[in-house]
Amino acid sequence: MLKYLKPYRLAAGIALILMLVELVVELWHPVLMARIIDEGILPRDTGAVLRIGAWMTLLALLGFASGIVNSYFAAHVSQGFAFDVRAGMYERVQSFPYAVFSRFSAATLMTRMTSDVAQVQNAVFMSLRVMMRAPLIMAGGLIMALAINVRLGLVLLLISPVLFTVLVWMMNRGFKLFQAVQARLDRTNGLLRENLLGMRLIKAMVRYARERERFMQANEDLMTRTISAIRVVELTVPALLMVMNVGILLLLWFGSAEVQAGRAEVGEIVAVVNYAMRIMAAFSMLSWIVTGLARARASAGRITEVLKTEEKETTTRAEGSGEDGRQENAASSPSAPDEGAEIAFERVTFRYPGMADPALDRISFTVRPGQTAAILGATGSGKSSLIQLIPRLFDPDEGAVRIDGRDVRTCDPEWLRAQIGYAPQEVVLFSGTVRDNLLWGKDDANREEIVEAARAAQIHETIMRLPNQYETMIGQKGVNLSGGQKQRLSVARALLRKPRVLLLDDSTSALDAKTEAALLAALKAYRCTILLVTQKISAAMQADVILILEDGRLHAMGTHEELLRTSPLYARIIRSQYGEEAAHRG
Repeated sequence: MLKYLKPYRLAAGIALILMLVELVVELWHPVLMARIIDEGILPRDTGAVLRIGAWMTLLALLGFASGIVNSYFAAHVSQGFAFDVRAGMYERVQSFPYAVFSRFSAATLMTRMTSDVAQVQNAVFMSLRVMMRAPLIMAGGLIMALAINVRLGLVLLLISPVLFTVLVWMMNRGFKLFQAVQARLDRTNGLLRENLLGMRLIKAMVRYARERERFMQANEDLMTRTISAIRVVELTVPALLMVMNVGILLLLWFGSAEVQAGRAEVGEIVAVVNYAMRIMAAFSMLSWIVTGLARARASAGRITEVLKTEEKETTTRAEGSGEDGRQENAASSPSAPDEGAEIAFERVTFRYPGMADPALDRISFTVRPGQTAAILGATGSGKSSLIQLIPRLFDPDEGAVRIDGRDVRTCDPEWLRAQIGYAPQEVVLFSGTVRDNLLWGKDDANREEIVEAARAAQIHETIMRLPNQYETMIGQKGVNLSGGQKQRLSVARALLRKPRVLLLDDSTSALDAKTEAALLAALKAYRCTILLVTQKISAAMQADVILILEDGRLHAMGTHEELLRTSPLYARIIRSQYGEEAAHRG
């Protein structure tokens, strides 16, 4: 993560210089105080008091100004660093293959990009504002105390190892505890997110008590771990204060003996005690800093895990292409935007990460440009898995997926996905207006294009009945829309791209038969290649070709009439939906 600090080297350097100025001022004050006592107060020399007091005032003003400007630069560096780290994490997450999200949940990524970054940001601010200042005050205070009076300075020097030992123990113990705290925070955030997103289901299923119990268990675990971590901090500060107070008592006792013996001046005693007080304050400050560092160290590890995740979308170099396949893509772009693309699977086998059994096993088929292919099969047969290989949300383990004869792994991902309109099984809508959600498919679409896509998706009339029509606000995930309305908005958004390949993953499941038929008929005007995952025979019958999947394998492929004659599984599906007579009649 240090690379994110490089742009702020100058500002960080200025902050450190100003901190040193502030430090020198603070260390010089006890010396001037000793001179006031020895040269002004004890001899009753008012002129010396005023003269030395004036220097103390000027130094105090210099230290104050240095502290103010130091705080400005420290804030600038820490805020800029946090901004860049969050941006870097966001860019890294955007480049992850879809499979990586099974390792990093949405809740943990949110925590790492917010809470963890904030912890590291605070550590950077403390580094420039107080972290270096505390050890330098301790070192400088000891040196100045030894320079003023060696015997008194040695008393301070003997106390320091005890204080240092306490801090090292707290740092090691605190790191482990705060690492556990951040992990518990991940789990609590995840449960809270699940509850907020699933509130409708929780209410409908009357699961308040169960979900409350789950959340309270996670919340209590978080509280227990946090208390354990804070307890270490709270025990450390009193221990430091006790050691330092004992040290000050020793200084006063030993100092009085030195004054009586004529080996020390009163001002020297005051100066050394002042240094002891400053060192004690620095140790207390350092205990607070160490607590922050323990949390920051745990958070930095979690951030680095995301930033150093090696998996990213790659493009296989193909013969005749540039380094990343862009030349090939550019040269073979479609001549007409409404021309469909050929989709071919060649002995494709795919397994989800960590799974032994394949989700798809040696699948081979071809869908010609402009054709509509319906994909039927039982739950878990691999329908959605097949769809997700085309835009490279996953890559096959064996075989190849081709678009117009080109392996999709040799295509630039942005180019490939620009050819595809995708309406996923789980509809994703964003907070904003209806128009904003549709424009998410194509930023520069005009009013006519938006209405055309909405009409084709059979959602235009519904939108026109909304309070503000296309400017009606939609809640997060479309909470104020029905399932069918959300599905049709998702289809309209995909159509707005005018794709060459349209992927509909069970996107008509919530529609009635009439609306579904109208939507599928309207899609033919787009002349794109359509792959439609469906459970409905009524939808499949409107396709040019039907694929039947069973346990990850292609069981049969053909038209409705062909499958009636050749596929017992297809006949069973028809009987389950329409009865025995329909299966025989076709």
